Amino acid sequence: MGAHSARAPLRPLSEAPALEWSVRWDVTDPERIRIILAAAAALGSPALLRQGDTASPLRLETLEPEGGGLHWSGLTVEPGADAWEVEVSGHGCVYRMLLSGETVEPGTWVTPPPRQLIQVRRRAHRRARAPADLRVRLPLPGWLGREREAVDVSPHGLSLRLGAGERLSPGRVLQPVELRTEGGEAMSLRGEVRHVSERADGELQCGLQVTPLSFEDAERWQALVARVLHPATRTDGALAEEHWRLFIDSGYFNLAGRSAEDFEARRRSFVELGRQAGSKGAVLTEVVWPSERGVEATLSAMKPYRSLWMVHQLARRQDATRFERLKGQMLRDVYVHCVEHAQRDSGFRWLAAYIESTVPFTYRAHVGFADRMAATGRTLLLPLRMIDVECGHPPAPQRTGLEVGPATEAERRLLVERIALTRPACYAEALDLRLETLDLRDAAREWQTVGLERERRLLVAREGAKPVAVAVLEAGPPGTNPFGLLDSVRLFALSPRARQAYPALMDGARRWFAHRGRDSFTFLAEEAGDVEAAGLHDAAPDAKPFLWLIPADLAPEFLEHLHEQTAPRPLSHPQKELS
Repeated sequence: MGAHSARAPLRPLSEAPALEWSVRWDVTDPERIRIILAAAAALGSPALLRQGDTASPLRLETLEPEGGGLHWSGLTVEPGADAWEVEVSGHGCVYRMLLSGETVEPGTWVTPPPRQLIQVRRRAHRRARAPADLRVRLPLPGWLGREREAVDVSPHGLSLRLGAGERLSPGRVLQPVELRTEGGEAMSLRGEVRHVSERADGELQCGLQVTPLSFEDAERWQALVARVLHPATRTDGALAEEHWRLFIDSGYFNLAGRSAEDFEARRRSFVELGRQAGSKGAVLTEVVWPSERGVEATLSAMKPYRSLWMVHQLARRQDATRFERLKGQMLRDVYVHCVEHAQRDSGFRWLAAYIESTVPFTYRAHVGFADRMAATGRTLLLPLRMIDVECGHPPAPQRTGLEVGPATEAERRLLVERIALTRPACYAEALDLRLETLDLRDAAREWQTVGLERERRLLVAREGAKPVAVAVLEAGPPGTNPFGLLDSVRLFALSPRARQAYPALMDGARRWFAHRGRDSFTFLAEEAGDVEAAGLHDAAPDAKPFLWLIPADLAPEFLEHLHEQTAPRPLSHPQKELS
């Protein structure tokens, strides 16, 4: 399975217009094909039956067990014995296959499973149907006062119906495009015509790429798109107290051998920041899935580095599924909202998470996707230990003959060279551990713009004039994560005697964080034996955390994988009794 350009031949399936498709994946693994089709059946995904210029709606109802037949309904044509092209919608993509079968009853069709699916992705951002009351006015001569119906919206796009005789040409810039709702909400956008196409009913539909004209317009536009794309979730921060209660009730605080009491001192900062999160979307978002009972599920995302967004603090009540319309809906909704929030950022290059692989869902979602994509060489699963280190009462200093101080320029270069030799290139790029990003200036500027802190300090342990080890210290706003993911330390060896310096570097880290008002920080130990060498104890030896990292262009495929893993499995087609 692999990615191909839009111009890759799709024969024997019919060719799609070059501008319509952007990415193609060939799926030939029978088990994955079955999972994809089972998810489509369970979620009621739309389907089309095509032959030449003929297209009619179709629905995949059930799959027979062990590679048996596919049962389709809604058939409005007689397929005969010919091979027909079938399109089934996925999450922001379609799956295309060639099928032939038999009509058992009127309107039904039974086919064997396909040997190959071709997955094609139409666009970078998912679209959804526009609100029924949304109207569009275009600044064109003779069009003053004319309102057009909005068809669908996406974070950067809008499409509308054109009236009889109305024409627009691709490339034309329209400003201002005025949007209004019946509730009186109004916003102004710059629009560029990207395509004009004919609908099935003969009317013309125009697709615009849009940019809000002011900060206020941007806020209104983003809020409108969020309501359309994510109707079941909220990010306004109004439920911050309930958000914290979910962590307690779901057992989230019991991860890694901890308890809810261990986090009580961090409650206030979490709630205060959570209430502001809706206005700090450039660097973080906190997504909650509410019911009449309170918050049922949550996932957050933050941008700790220049081009990386990280999803974190996933939690769900044990009995929350009773509020779902379809099984798996909550997990799908919170993940989609977080990842699509990251995709709105033009600087988004990497998606990451610190995952606990012993949690079954996390294993299926994150480890399963990394395993599926392993052949591409573009994913990272880095095992590590995550140790909570208290700042108070460090051990008595030992006479080691070491000096600890800020890194010099030569030591910074040495660190970057050592990381390049011992870590994958994606690790250094995503975590801002290359020379041009080592000071974290670009990432910190974005946090500071919204009134939040973010900084990095390098501490070097030297034996005489020779550097032996480096500690990379990072701090972020209290309240971003109860486990303190942004207040972290990594250790890197620069000589064979490096581990002798780890206790001294850890003591330096304690003082640095205590000076910033922290009571603890997280040691991210990426090498076996580093925890013990630093004089620390692992309170959760059975935990198996990983740093999970994928490039941003695989994020849509990750969401597709997530839909496959969370969709309910449909019942097999009932077999008729033998007469």
